[in-house]
Amino acid sequence: MTTLKGPAQPRYVTGIGTLALPYSSSGRLPTCPIMLKRRVWLEIAAGRIAHISAEDANPPPDAVPDNTFDAQGSLITPGFVDAHTHPAFVDCRSGEFVKRCRGETYQQIAAAGGGILSSMRAVRAASEEELTTLVEKRFRRFLELGVTTIEAKSGYGLTVEDELKSLRAIKKAAQPSGLDCCPTLLGAHTVPPEFVDKPDDYVKVVADEMIPRAAKEGLAEAVDVFVERSAFNVEQARRVLEAGRSAGLKLRLHTDQFTSLGGVRLAVEYEVASVDHCDYISAVDIKLLAAAGIPIVLLPGAVFFLDQERYADARQMVDSGCCIALSTDFNPGSSPTQSLPLIMTLACLKMRLTPAEALWAATLGGAYALGRQSDVGTLFEDFQADFCLWDAPEIDYIPYTFGDQRPAAVFKKGMRFAE
Repeated sequence: MTTLKGPAQPRYVTGIGTLALPYSSSGRLPTCPIMLKRRVWLEIAAGRIAHISAEDANPPPDAVPDNTFDAQGSLITPGFVDAHTHPAFVDCRSGEFVKRCRGETYQQIAAAGGGILSSMRAVRAASEEELTTLVEKRFRRFLELGVTTIEAKSGYGLTVEDELKSLRAIKKAAQPSGLDCCPTLLGAHTVPPEFVDKPDDYVKVVADEMIPRAAKEGLAEAVDVFVERSAFNVEQARRVLEAGRSAGLKLRLHTDQFTSLGGVRLAVEYEVASVDHCDYISAVDIKLLAAAGIPIVLLPGAVFFLDQERYADARQMVDSGCCIALSTDFNPGSSPTQSLPLIMTLACLKMRLTPAEALWAATLGGAYALGRQSDVGTLFEDFQADFCLWDAPEIDYIPYTFGDQRPAAVFKKGMRFAE
């Protein structure tokens, strides 16, 4: 493809080869989840899609170079919605990767002081300004890779002040990056070392101090908690969810990543906004989430990078009527990737999704998980003009050319940000 040219904020986008439109009226994946329109043009007004032309329609009569972006036959998809990320960290943990290459497990590294606790020490030592700079850089990279809406968690501070510092860094970084950001308080990520023998006391800090302050200061949209043997049990998670609900925050749950401890039933009881990971979820619990209409955020990047054998059964989830989202789980320890096209590849090869289903899950599915399905995740009229241009003839090419696909251009609210 030749270099794409046109105004940074066009009124029209013409020359579209294929426009991919994810759709659903219920949050469940339709049998054919992507509507394809060929050889159309878009009109943009006030950052939203104002009009989609008929197929093979003539260009708008008032289209001129100063107000028109020529897509030159590109495939256009919605911008990705990444519904689960952990960007508020300082150092990468490539040294742990080397250890795992030599045979150590993720759990062994964590027990020796690595893992989340390694990131915790670095975040505690960093200033808010340093953390903001790092998060902003990562947000810009997400945008370059086609993500236009993102959920961003804290979780590496594990004190009241350091978790609030992380959330402030996320909030400050989002504005200049151009991304729509949904900040989530994950103070209940793991038990910090000063509470290792009294985890219930730490849960009390999270519930009684951390969550109320984050809500009062307007720093978080949601609260999350990790239910796992290495983190928190169901009753501890219940305390966190109860505090989040009392504070008026949305509720999310990490659960069933390595074991199944009853987190799904807790999620249904509290009608959480999303349940994330679910690699070890049972068939019975899949049906419970389908019946409750709770989106499942799937994170195959973590399974791949930790060299685990068991991926979530996305095929069974879809066939059972679940709403699913695909996300990077971007973090320094278990999924250090910002590429949703790569995650789509893993979902197709390891979780038995079709490319169309994977694209739906990485766009409209993510929007459902964040409660923004009326605003982002697709490109029908009145939706935000968040979209990616791809040098690809069909959507299949995005996961097919694994590790190599990135958008030729990215638009956020009608403004061109990246090429």
